[in-house]
Amino acid sequence: MPRKLKMNELNRLDVAGFKASKKAPIVLILDNIRSALNVGSAFRTADAFKIANIGLCGITAQPPHREILKTALGASKSVDWQYFKETTDAIQHYKKEGYTILAVEQVKPSISLEDYQLKQNEKIALIFGNEVKGVSQEAVSLADAGLEIPQFGTKHSLNISVCVGIVVWEFYRKLYFD
Repeated sequence: MPRKLKMNELNRLDVAGFKASKKAPIVLILDNIRSALNVGSAFRTADAFKIANIGLCGITAQPPHREILKTALGASKSVDWQYFKETTDAIQHYKKEGYTILAVEQVKPSISLEDYQLKQNEKIALIFGNEVKGVSQEAVSLADAGLEIPQFGTKHSLNISVCVGIVVWEFYRKLYFD
């Protein structure tokens, strides 16, 4: 019969250990996210998968915002982040660092998430958009490709915190388990 593990059995890194560890070659670009709770969730996912960095853009809240802290549960202390006034500035920054820029958005043409083929040593920057407007057209235009999560119900989008979790897991899986 299964039993829950105790905290001391999880062998988790402390913040210093996290900072010193090798990171997945993935960054998140948050394009004008209006909910600080969603931002905190993105930090928590980034911590779980040792993401290299988060770019917070435009109106996106920055730590130590109360609502970020509420959902991040400390991850805003472990995950490195930068603020960019414009999402286009973040895209240019990560392009200069050699990242492939992928807009997670319903665009034409798009690549279905499961079909994206990582190249050897490829670094990925994933743009996630505003809860109402999605990824801005300016950001989409600067992206190397559009990435879409297949959906089969009546709704046409997912909450950003859910979307970040799905996409980051899929890239992490491709990097380390395929």
